[in-house]
Amino acid sequence: MIEKWTASLIEERLVEAADVLKRMPPVKVRGYFNTWPTIVHDFGDLVGQEPQRLKRPYPSAAAISRMEETLGWTVGLDAIDAKIVWLRAYGERWKDVCWRVGLGRTTAHEHWLYGLCVIAWRLNGRRFKQNPSYRSVLALAAKSKL
Repeated sequence: MIEKWTASLIEERLVEAADVLKRMPPVKVRGYFNTWPTIVHDFGDLVGQEPQRLKRPYPSAAAISRMEETLGWTVGLDAIDAKIVWLRAYGERWKDVCWRVGLGRTTAHEHWLYGLCVIAWRLNGRRFKQNPSYRSVLALAAKSKL
């Protein structure tokens, strides 16, 4: 159990959760099956073909549990803040994030940092006002070294 959550720890957990979501097995339609036998290829059939790309292994049960815990962290954030936080967790570039949310680079970065700080404050058990200004929250975060 982590004693004190920081913005960097929150960011790491969100990135891990996004990675786990990417590696989850695909959802398939149930009830359909194939009665044809599997085709066994000879060596001559495989000559000249590209080898199949290796797939990343499915996530472990512990990683899925951490991901499920992390999914609820952005529930209380503004919609734009939550969107920026998840886009950055998925590894999107700032240019793409700015195009999707319609904000400038510095403003989008402030929203992202604000979202991480709000999550950290809530996980640390602090009370949080609903609509403080972004600048005052970032100033407090810099003072408390989140």
